[in-house]
Amino acid sequence: MRMPLIYVSLLSKTAVSEETIQDVEKQLGLIQRYLDELPDRLLSLGIRVVLALVIFAIGSRVISLIRRFVRRGMAKSTASEEAEGFLDSALKVLLYVILVFMILGLFGVDAASVATVIGSVGVTVGLAIQGSLSNCIGGIMILILKPFRVGDYIIEDTGKNEGIVQQISVFYTKLATYDNQVILIPNGTLANATLTNVTDEPVRRVDLKVGISYNADIRTARAVIQKIGMSNPLLLAEKGVLVNVDSLADSSVLLAVKFWVKKEDYWQARYEMLEAIKYGFDENGIEIPFNQLDVHIRRVLK
Repeated sequence: MRMPLIYVSLLSKTAVSEETIQDVEKQLGLIQRYLDELPDRLLSLGIRVVLALVIFAIGSRVISLIRRFVRRGMAKSTASEEAEGFLDSALKVLLYVILVFMILGLFGVDAASVATVIGSVGVTVGLAIQGSLSNCIGGIMILILKPFRVGDYIIEDTGKNEGIVQQISVFYTKLATYDNQVILIPNGTLANATLTNVTDEPVRRVDLKVGISYNADIRTARAVIQKIGMSNPLLLAEKGVLVNVDSLADSSVLLAVKFWVKKEDYWQARYEMLEAIKYGFDENGIEIPFNQLDVHIRRVLK
């Protein structure tokens, strides 16, 4: 026996209505449960927020005490002001990162997951800026080890750059040349290069090479140079003026002239001695020869 079509349709609508009512009742139950638990959750969240603020306040105070203790230790050392400032900033960032991780743990955040994400981002950024990172590390090493200081005259052997150190930053070192040019050298280059600090000591030796003719008398040339040197007030008389034969070159006898001056008088003394030696040789008939080339002409017999 077949049921009327209208009756079947009514049964279907009734079943759908019952399912809809059940779903609504279920959602209302969830909402009611959430509302019932809301005061406890808000109270728990409030307690966590207050606790986080207390921990942050105490942690900030502890960080300040640690930084003050480290600064006192660095003040007793020979570290430069630039190194002290950089290390203090780095320590501050590190301690606050640790404090933030501790606070995040109160709210159920997995610190290990956050650290992994930060580490991955750090590796990516490090690869992208590895040149700058190398300069930064080089700057830290220079500030800590102090192979030179502001005011020193240094020679960087790799690029043959030289000048007076004007500024040492984390990434670059600024040199001023004697012709008033400014050279910026990346600290990564300086950290990996061979450096000559010519002002690390209060006095500096000047080395000159002077050529005389093979016909000239070596003893006379030596006496002239020593007399000129001892009459120059820039030279340190107690160290004397040393004049020796350096080599027997193709066109001249090469004399090595060595004397000592204060580091700030180096270039002035060098220029004055070269000029005075030329005048002294001219007055005493000592020839400074040109490069000579002997040409032999052979006649070919036919």
